[in-house]
Amino acid sequence: MSSWKSFTKARIAIPLASCLLFLGVQNWIIAQERNSDHPYLLVADGGDKKNSIMLAQAKRTAVLPQVLYFRAWKLIKDTYYDPKFGDQDWDRWKNKYNGKLKTPDESHKAIETMLFSLGDPYTRFLDKEAFDEEKSQIEAHLFGVGMQLGMNKNHKVVVIAPIENTPAYRAGVRPGWEITHVDDKPVNGESLDQVVKRIRGEKGTQVNISFMASGKKKKVDLMRDEIPIRAVANAEILPGNIGYIRLDSFISSKANKEMKEALKRVENTDGLILDLRNNPGGLLTNAIEIANMFLKKGVIVSVIDSDNYKNSTFSSNSPINNQPMVVLINKGSASASEILSGALHDNGRAKLVGQKTFGKGLVQAINRLDDGSGINITIAKYLTPNDTDIHKHGIQPDYKVVLKDKDYEAGKGPWWIDLSYKEFDKSPTDGKDVQLNKAIEVIKTEINKDKSKSNETADASTVIKKETAAASASGSDSKKEDSD
Repeated sequence: MSSWKSFTKARIAIPLASCLLFLGVQNWIIAQERNSDHPYLLVADGGDKKNSIMLAQAKRTAVLPQVLYFRAWKLIKDTYYDPKFGDQDWDRWKNKYNGKLKTPDESHKAIETMLFSLGDPYTRFLDKEAFDEEKSQIEAHLFGVGMQLGMNKNHKVVVIAPIENTPAYRAGVRPGWEITHVDDKPVNGESLDQVVKRIRGEKGTQVNISFMASGKKKKVDLMRDEIPIRAVANAEILPGNIGYIRLDSFISSKANKEMKEALKRVENTDGLILDLRNNPGGLLTNAIEIANMFLKKGVIVSVIDSDNYKNSTFSSNSPINNQPMVVLINKGSASASEILSGALHDNGRAKLVGQKTFGKGLVQAINRLDDGSGINITIAKYLTPNDTDIHKHGIQPDYKVVLKDKDYEAGKGPWWIDLSYKEFDKSPTDGKDVQLNKAIEVIKTEINKDKSKSNETADASTVIKKETAAASASGSDSKKEDSD
């Protein structure tokens, strides 16, 4: 990973890296990730004696705990964005556990302790399960039965919606059904994550789920299958010929393709509302490519590394959409969502409506360790096109619409959210979403401005044509007089 800085400094843009975010944690996956099958150098210190040993990479199942720990230490040493390492001497960790790590679990705990000393919540250890989960999300591979689940105020796991064309959908599972058992074992007292893990499994395997539906017990056998992970949740035309697209995340590698398809569905509208509320982020490449769909010119994002080297990515100058535009944001809009909204706002391409964003402006590299676990390491920070550092500050909207708890309880929040878990047929046209209502008001104003500008341009063009024609006619008369 020590070649990372020299690699980035040789690039003008960032085409070989991707940015990933889970629940407010943004990561940068290096395309040139070190192959775990390659040998590497371990420097082992024993008292005052130093030895350099070349260790051939063992199989993942037999990786030495001390080797695993050293690699984690070296990755931080080579790539961490803060040269002060949280105001400590990083070398103090190199030999701290020499001869003490006998099992993988011990090395994992030692790594977690070491990372915790940085005081950086975004530099964190991932066990194999968490690492595989991230990879699956990026590759858009998920195996289960196809239900969006939530936990209500009574701590009951409830079906928010079955996903179309999935086992749960085909079996007739309905929104509002409460899950009581998975494979005849009760879920009472378990977290939502625990229940989800029990339902997921390999494709072709069966899971039995017991539901409570309208006071009646229902038992359903479902065959697990691959579940499509969609980035674009909605793409429709609102009254007044206004396009509306809700982008849920940037995590799937297919998000940019889905966005292009969504834009085609609303291409004949007068204006566009892009809803990024509660969008936690995803791949940086997706944020950049989607920004390119709207921008004619300008910087999209800049990244600054530990050497204070600034690396900017510019628009490719090939937009596919030129409609007046409004972007909806809130405190759940983070990372890649902030990159996109910041790029559109700073370049004057869109107005922002809603609430201040999350404020996640650090970049992490995801590094795979030899036993299948991994580490997210903060390697840089990013700036919006106006060179604004939004970390811990967020992006302020042009039109602020603040929501309080009582607004959510009254159903005035984002239209798809229902804290009561009782209304499952909500839509962006029900008129209750106060932030969306404001966005509609603003986009109508922007559409009128655009039409006025177009009319002025057309009038000016007509005047120029008339003047040119008159000048041409005058020139012809003069020539006739001269010839006479």
